[in-house]
Amino acid sequence: MAELGRWLIGVGAVLVVVGVLFVGLGRVHFPLGKLPGDFVYRGKNTTVYFPLATCVLLSLVLTLVMWAVGRWRR
Repeated sequence: MAELGRWLIGVGAVLVVVGVLFVGLGRVHFPLGKLPGDFVYRGKNTTVYFPLATCVLLSLVLTLVMWAVGRWRR
């Protein structure tokens, strides 16, 4: 049970850090979600939003973070 508790505390800490980053990026007007590769189609009655560039950027950042965590744990 102690292992699960440590894991939950770690996940909570990561969520807090991500939340602080999003608040900070929002205050400096970082265009996350409005990058040049994010596609928006506005029809007469529908809107389709596909954030391709944002997904690629977040994937790269999370890959680097996970790689660093993996190196740190060795």
